[in-house]
Amino acid sequence: MMDLTVTRRYDAPPARVWAALTEPDLVRRWWGPDGFTAPVARMDVRPGGVSLVAMRSPGGVELYTTWTYGVVERPHRLEYVLRFSDASGRPVPPSSLGLPDGIPEAGVPHELTLETSDGGTELTVTERGYADAGVVAGSRLGLEQTLAKLAAVL
Repeated sequence: MMDLTVTRRYDAPPARVWAALTEPDLVRRWWGPDGFTAPVARMDVRPGGVSLVAMRSPGGVELYTTWTYGVVERPHRLEYVLRFSDASGRPVPPSSLGLPDGIPEAGVPHELTLETSDGGTELTVTERGYADAGVVAGSRLGLEQTLAKLAAVL
């Protein structure tokens, strides 16, 4: 299994970055890679809570995911499992959505840490459990673009 870690520094305090990661109106403004929008962000950020988030491609295809939270330590740490789903939140295999093999059907564990850094925040995102390097490379590209969009919101 392969993991992916991306770190980015923002000129905003941890509380502000946390809000952008957890508040529906803010998540809708940045979630998804370049060209994608986020029409849905129903956030239930608490241990055991499940958020439903969608991103819409430039061609109009919507991909839904659920984020099931294990650890919620405001404003320093979030751990959740991202699973692809239908619009109602029922899990669906990534392959049924035309996504590449190598994405774990049981979901992708995510760990987000926020640390104070030079008056701003250093956000580190780790995704775990990919089966091949091609999927890791694709996820890295999407994550880097998504985190750049987050910077514009902050």
